[in-house]
Amino acid sequence: MTISTNNLRKKFLSFFEKEGHTKVSSSSLVPQNDPSLLFTNAGMNQFKDVFLGKESRNYSKATSAQRCVRAGGKHNDLENVGFTARHHTFFEMMGNFSFGDYFKEEAIKLAWNFLTIELKLPEEKLLVTVYHDDQEAYDIWHNNIGLSKDKIIKIGDKGSKYISDNFWQMGDTGPCGPSTEIFYDHGPSVFGDKPGTKDEDGDRYIEIWNIVFMQYNRSSKGEMTNLPKPSVDTGMGLERLSAILQGVHSNYEIDIFRELIEKSGRTLGLQSFEHNSLKVIADHIRSITFLISDGVTPSNEGRGYVLRRIIRRAFRHGHKLGAKEAFLFKLVQSVIDVMSDVAKDIIHQKKKIESIIKREEENFEKTLDRGLLLLKNEMDKLSSGDNLSGDVAFKLYDTYGFPLDLTFDVLREKGLEVEEHRFNELMDIQKKRAKNQGKFNVNLDSTSIIEGKSIFHGYEQDLLETEVKEIFDIDMNRLDSLSSGKEAYLVLLETPFYAESGGQVGDTGTIRGKDNCFIVSDTQKIGNIYLHKGVIASGVVNKHEKVIAEIDVKHRNNIRLNHTATHLLHSALKQVIGDTVNQKGSLVKEDMLRFDFSSDTSLDNEQLLKVEDIVNNVIRKNIKVSTELMNIDDAKKKGALALFGEKYEEEVRVLSINDFSVELCGGTHVQRTGDIGLFKILSESGIASGIRRIEASTGEFALKHIQENSTVISRISNELKVDENTIFDKVSTLLKRNRSLEKEVSQLNEAKVLNEKSSLISNAVKYGDISLVVSNLGSVSSKSLKQLVDDIKNEVNKVVVVLACVNSGKISLVAGVSNNITQIIKAGDIVRYVSEKIGGKGGGRPDFAQAGGTDLASLKDALLSIPVYVEKSINSLN
Repeated sequence: MTISTNNLRKKFLSFFEKEGHTKVSSSSLVPQNDPSLLFTNAGMNQFKDVFLGKESRNYSKATSAQRCVRAGGKHNDLENVGFTARHHTFFEMMGNFSFGDYFKEEAIKLAWNFLTIELKLPEEKLLVTVYHDDQEAYDIWHNNIGLSKDKIIKIGDKGSKYISDNFWQMGDTGPCGPSTEIFYDHGPSVFGDKPGTKDEDGDRYIEIWNIVFMQYNRSSKGEMTNLPKPSVDTGMGLERLSAILQGVHSNYEIDIFRELIEKSGRTLGLQSFEHNSLKVIADHIRSITFLISDGVTPSNEGRGYVLRRIIRRAFRHGHKLGAKEAFLFKLVQSVIDVMSDVAKDIIHQKKKIESIIKREEENFEKTLDRGLLLLKNEMDKLSSGDNLSGDVAFKLYDTYGFPLDLTFDVLREKGLEVEEHRFNELMDIQKKRAKNQGKFNVNLDSTSIIEGKSIFHGYEQDLLETEVKEIFDIDMNRLDSLSSGKEAYLVLLETPFYAESGGQVGDTGTIRGKDNCFIVSDTQKIGNIYLHKGVIASGVVNKHEKVIAEIDVKHRNNIRLNHTATHLLHSALKQVIGDTVNQKGSLVKEDMLRFDFSSDTSLDNEQLLKVEDIVNNVIRKNIKVSTELMNIDDAKKKGALALFGEKYEEEVRVLSINDFSVELCGGTHVQRTGDIGLFKILSESGIASGIRRIEASTGEFALKHIQENSTVISRISNELKVDENTIFDKVSTLLKRNRSLEKEVSQLNEAKVLNEKSSLISNAVKYGDISLVVSNLGSVSSKSLKQLVDDIKNEVNKVVVVLACVNSGKISLVAGVSNNITQIIKAGDIVRYVSEKIGGKGGGRPDFAQAGGTDLASLKDALLSIPVYVEKSINSLN
């Protein structure tokens, strides 16, 4: 059967819908509320909490076509893309899932029927693997499906129990179980052998289907217990099965890639499309387009950095094929065309996506040639078997924006490698920075710590009586009691404390018992459990003790002002800039708010004032702020904004400020906009390509900021002895006068330098027909120093010039050598010699070089030593 990739996707989903599965849309490539993942890399990611029992759905069977990216973190296929038949950064994982519904027999039967009956794949081409202890799966394949024993391969453990290609684990603890995989045999003409053999990594036998049987729960002690509701997670590689059905061996030969490769080649003006680089470009443009459509923008951190690497790698391969300017952005429409069934979400974002890609290409284009030249020069120095220095690789990364895998790409083409260990050392040094003091340094699955969940009453109550459910020390070890002075975490049965979420910081306050007091410094949430971090100020706190939990009301109220103001700011920005504005992150604290949003350009003063005016106008209207719980679909129909990166349950909390702002939000807010009092923007800046940041304050903090600015203006006014209204004119006049004086001083210095020229030449030391000029000219500018060196070189046939000046305690040294004597003595050697004596460093060309230094006391002796150095250099050639 020959079938297009788009039709195969439809056929798969339709098959499982007919079998009673609910079709679920692909989730974002940015995992929701899962910090363990950089990108969505499997179909089960969006169902993780369902499998863990933290979330319930109104269906027990599901099917999906999940977009995935593996280009960073643990799952990183980037270096192999374009050089193998099946590695991709972007791919689609077709899946069917059972949440406690059917199990092994039906899962195996469904997979087999789809492949052999629906798609009519020849049974003799298929074989399967099972976990060596999973006799049940083995028997189903042999007895129920009818596979001969030589078609069922048992895969064992690798050293330790359950460490196997056919045993799946979500983590060190939690749900896990054996898996069975279906392989397709491409025939003896392709190298490779069956799974479990030494040549299993060949391309003859290709895995096309994987069924995971989640039947156990693994404890922290490694004990396996049966899950009450065994579940099924399956994955089928769309591109791999497409290749089989279209009669080709490589994924890059299937219809969607053939078209993308051809479009890429034509865009680059190529006649032949048989280039590995075109495979790279065709793969990468899919990742680039869908990542940007899901809200990722190029940056120097996290997901944005991975996107930047992919764009730069694709651009470099285009450059290799002759591209002289940005071209990737022209391929976005091609992605929409070949993936029409799943590209509906990106059609309306096409212009934005193209703009982001083009800007990133143009920025990289400026440094690519210089970086490649440096890399080529360093490669030319290498002998066979040598590795490129990690210092050079890091310089390429740090100065020219070359990710390490891009350097790998270039080296690999020449059969060379990089000194990766040294590169990583330098990266670690660069990355070391202070950790966020307000965050918990725990990364635990709450279900393995505490059963149940914390009940939050903070919307209605600031204080309540509750019970201490659990006590943990700072290392998350369980305690029965806690003594005075110890830092710890308390878990309460019920709590008024808001845990950090959605950008809003956690509450502070007190938890008081009969004879004790626990000061809460922060509140965080892990899973459904609220952790109250703090210190016992007095007494002893015991587990199951009755306590009074009370938040710091003033602290909470100030946070409320800023959180509601964030919603107003979001809507105001959409009015001023347009609907392309989308929130990219926020921080809501007591004294300020921070709001990150998508925008290609900065806001000018007029726009910022307009945003302020809009927000303050809504504040003055004192509009009621209302919240209501509703179904997620109803909320979207109401027009509620769902923020990128946030995870929402089936029932959501909708915050409405008339029609001005309607958003999904679980934070705490004011009752009326007038409670905010005042809104003031403190700064606006760019934090990444296409991402801007506004910092602002509200209420008493905004007022304090305005008062402080007013005080500064008043002091400047008094100092300048002018009215406050004319300060700007006065300062402008003073600045112009200052620039004029600086210009006069500069002209006097230049005249002084020119006057020195004749004197310096006439006092030159002679070594045969070579003249040496050495002098410290004091406080002249380094610019004048360079000009004087050039002037002397132009006037004297064979001359060595070394001039110094001192400004603000720093030495500048410039050396020049006539071109006709650089074979005798070099300017770069001179400055390196002198700079060592003056506590600095320098270098340059044979005819011109410069250096700096700070050891003023050694400058005189350093200059006096130059004639000896020059004479020695001249005599060494005689």
